[in-house]
Amino acid sequence: MTRILSTYLFVKRKLTPALVADMARHGATGVEVFCARGHFDYRSGDAARELAPALRDHNLTLHALHAPTERDFDTRHESAAPLSISDPERVRRLEAVDEIKRALDLAEVMPFRYLVQHMGSSRDPADPRRFDAAFNPLEHLHLFAKQRGVTIALENTPGELATPANLRKFIADTRLNLRLCFDIGHAHIGDGVLPSLEAMRALTVTAHIHDNHGDKDEHLLPFDGTIEWKEALAALPADLPLVLELKEQPAYADPAPSAVALSAAAGAFDKLEKERPASE
Repeated sequence: MTRILSTYLFVKRKLTPALVADMARHGATGVEVFCARGHFDYRSGDAARELAPALRDHNLTLHALHAPTERDFDTRHESAAPLSISDPERVRRLEAVDEIKRALDLAEVMPFRYLVQHMGSSRDPADPRRFDAAFNPLEHLHLFAKQRGVTIALENTPGELATPANLRKFIADTRLNLRLCFDIGHAHIGDGVLPSLEAMRALTVTAHIHDNHGDKDEHLLPFDGTIEWKEALAALPADLPLVLELKEQPAYADPAPSAVALSAAAGAFDKLEKERPASE
């Protein structure tokens, strides 16, 4: 199993070459970079030129970028004003598209395969006007991404808008050539892991792996919540890339927070590999 780690684990601090080296030392072989400007400034060519050789020097594959979800992310706060391609306000949609295009442009410096994209925030209702609003941005972004060798994968998220069924229906209705990112933790607090996977399976190209207790989006280590992992791992396609997407926990405290967090992630990969059926 390829050990792909999302840098969301360190979203409240800067993604540096030293941190990349730590990930490799703890067994990661691939990364998904979370685009939040306080963590990784996707607008900066210098940031990309610094990260690309660090990934290469440590034999880390850049599996995906996670599209920005907020304007001017501030590491001192949990959330900021959202960026949404389904925002009813056209000016705000265009702002979101511009930011996502800046992230996609990074493929020219450091190639990656997937852009994981949210339809909106967890507070957004499943309003038909929002799906209509998202069509033109995604049509444009799909073509922009394709020119850079990138596939857009829409992620199921908590709330009413981006449920597995709604995402599958949106793609079927619009006939946009998009794919899906199956988030197992979000499925667990929504319609359930197996029903959600069944709705998304045919178009799923990558997956986010984390745990919770079924009521809030905790991004815990696998096996630390209430997901039935043996059943879930057996249901996942054997060749589906699994991205460990964890949230930094209070236990990952000084004096060496990255080492503690990465050791925990390495242990989770060990458990996943033990439980996941081998591909044929």
